[in-house]
Amino acid sequence: MQWETVIGLEIHAQLSTRSKIFSASATTFGAEPNTQASLVDLGMPGSLPVLNEEAVRMACKFGLAIDAEIAGKNVFARKNYFYPDLPKGYQISQMDLPIVGKGHLDITLEDGSSRRIGITRAHLEEDAGKSLHEDFHGMSGIDLNRAGTPLLEIVSEPDIRSAKEAVAYVKAIHALVRYLGICDGNMAEGSLRCDCNVSVRPKGQAEFGTRAEIKNVNSFRFIEKAINFEVQRQIELIEDGGKVVQETRLYDPNKDETRSMRSKEEANDYRYFPCPDLLPVVIEQSFLDSLRAGLPELPPQKRERFEQQFGLSTYDASVLAASRELADYFEAVQQTCGDAKLAANWVMGELSSLLNTGNLAIEQSPVSAAQLGGMILRIKDNTISGKIAKMVFEAMAAGEGSADQIIEAKGLKQVTDSGAIESMLDEVLAANAEQVEQYRASDEAKRGKMFGFFVGQAMKASKGKANPGQVNELLKKKLEG
Repeated sequence: MQWETVIGLEIHAQLSTRSKIFSASATTFGAEPNTQASLVDLGMPGSLPVLNEEAVRMACKFGLAIDAEIAGKNVFARKNYFYPDLPKGYQISQMDLPIVGKGHLDITLEDGSSRRIGITRAHLEEDAGKSLHEDFHGMSGIDLNRAGTPLLEIVSEPDIRSAKEAVAYVKAIHALVRYLGICDGNMAEGSLRCDCNVSVRPKGQAEFGTRAEIKNVNSFRFIEKAINFEVQRQIELIEDGGKVVQETRLYDPNKDETRSMRSKEEANDYRYFPCPDLLPVVIEQSFLDSLRAGLPELPPQKRERFEQQFGLSTYDASVLAASRELADYFEAVQQTCGDAKLAANWVMGELSSLLNTGNLAIEQSPVSAAQLGGMILRIKDNTISGKIAKMVFEAMAAGEGSADQIIEAKGLKQVTDSGAIESMLDEVLAANAEQVEQYRASDEAKRGKMFGFFVGQAMKASKGKANPGQVNELLKKKLEG
């Protein structure tokens, strides 16, 4: 039987406000446990929440960016459940009247195709605290610093059909919230985390299968691996005569498996009701108009501009536009060297490899955009070849100065004098007279392979400094003359 996967995602984005959603407590990551939890965060009797306007502003910016309905009136509710890291015994969230309604996001897949994923809603809520299970002599500790941190929960429609699509969607959301400046997207610190609702059904069946929810997956790689495992688990379970039960599961990256945590609750289990301490939030059109006017160029528009303005492929434009910082770096390189394609190749190639090896963000690049652009200029004016450029790039990354300084200090200037190159080629051919005879006696197919040998010998003789184009042209004339 052929199976179809159905996936819906709930992404929790921690908003980059300086204070919490209902109190003035700081939201700084990494503070000593329980040093950033006020009486309001702890739910002490008599303490009252006050809504953080900046959180509302950020939620509305997101809604505008996904072309969503934004509620003129939205209401906060109490979501009641008992857990050690929830000191109030309830979480202030939104249920029936969320701030952001239906919207959509277009994603680009690895093959260059695109898909539109519906977004059901995005609502504001407060985060819970954090349970700590290490160094407590068999007991758990509770850190309430995170309690009350503002979250935007982004709920997709069940439109996603594979783990790769899910990753592409999460990456698109990750890029969008960073472009908007509403979330730093640091998944390792929990600033953005994902719940994956996964089910399978026979291909062609309209009715959805029973879903399982995988909670709090915090990396793109783990999202893909968790979904793939869960899909296979459900298919094998059904084909063996079993039934999938609706439950909450946890992904264990060490064992690469999901395991059951608890049965999945329904909305009525939480006994939602409007929060009596908070008035409805009324959003005026003039407020939205001012936010819309201040929106930055977003990934889809930047990608389209890169294609039209610079003639980049859809793939290259998508990669470069995926991060605001990377896009800014690329444009700075392009402005310096005036060659978008070369700039894209070096940013996506050597630079990305350097950053990945060092586990560095683009903002931490040891090679500045001005330095890289300056080096590309030297490629364009034939001062250095592409091969020598890689040596120059490594030296720049090591802090040895600009491209011009390195080329001068190491004597790397490319040889472009035709007379000098011809003289060198004569020596190479004289030293390989037997191969020259074999070349001239061979058919076209064999000549192609042998030609590379002569080019290699010539570049070796010039220590990589001869202009490759001139070497190829002059060598061909000499061999066939």
